[in-house]
Amino acid sequence: MASALLKPIPVIMDCDPGHDDAIALVLAHASPEIEILAVTTSAGNQTIDKTTLNARKVLSFLGSDVPVARGASKPLFRELIIAPQVHGESGLDGPTLPEPRLPESLLSAVELAAKTLRESDRQVTLVPTGALTNVAALLLAYPELKHKIERISLMGGSAVGGNWTPAAEFNILVDPEAAHLVFNSGIPVTMCGLDVTHQALVTRADTERFRAIGKRCSTMVAELMDFFVKFHEANFNFGGSPLHDPCAVAWLIDPTIFTARKAHVDVECRGRLTVGATVVDFSGKSGPMNVDVVTGLDLKRFIDMLDGALRRLD
Repeated sequence: MASALLKPIPVIMDCDPGHDDAIALVLAHASPEIEILAVTTSAGNQTIDKTTLNARKVLSFLGSDVPVARGASKPLFRELIIAPQVHGESGLDGPTLPEPRLPESLLSAVELAAKTLRESDRQVTLVPTGALTNVAALLLAYPELKHKIERISLMGGSAVGGNWTPAAEFNILVDPEAAHLVFNSGIPVTMCGLDVTHQALVTRADTERFRAIGKRCSTMVAELMDFFVKFHEANFNFGGSPLHDPCAVAWLIDPTIFTARKAHVDVECRGRLTVGATVVDFSGKSGPMNVDVVTGLDLKRFIDMLDGALRRLD
């Protein structure tokens, strides 16, 4: 989406760190194609207290002064689901990160996002890598700012089944009503779902490649991957760990790494067995083609992008 001749893409990162959320923040921070204007946090991988602290820790580690605002502590209408078995009790088990340098914003996530949109002289891209509660709440509270959002590049959903239930991917399952609102908002949406993220497989060899860079940030990312790879090898028989959330950032940096197809996407909110499922219709028979569904990637170029980002950091 960006090149050396263009201005960086202004983004608001909405995340629930989470190992892959943290690496998505690292990738966005290190990439000249991206300008992070604000970070908002959601509950999902862990509670809102833990994900907010984790986001602040990661940004402090990176030396970033970007404001961080706490988001909703639960979905719009449902009880919260969290994933400590995936991300550990802290939400970022593995590396030891220093305490944050800066306090969190006094504004809520929705207020900070609205302020950021109002003050930007350009349209802003939202990059949600957790549940879509904050994005939906923003659209409900400030519909007059919708025109300031250029695109939503999200990690969530799947055309081929779920990872938390047979039908549903975790981020969408946490708040399906929010996801339904976002997909039907009329804002261009790029969906980096399990179709592509399960191809973004980082192996132990890749982890050692990152560690061998020998810098603070590369070591931290390698330690995150040590934990994440071990979990996925033990529980899913993967030959590594899928890096879900960085795909939503990488697509903005260089969409030529990926393949995508237009589709009509909606979210099941009432099914007894299928709640949280993203219903993907590539034919367009059920509605307008409202989403770019990312379906594949060049894994070597993806890993090289991560490697290059880590080499730019200290």
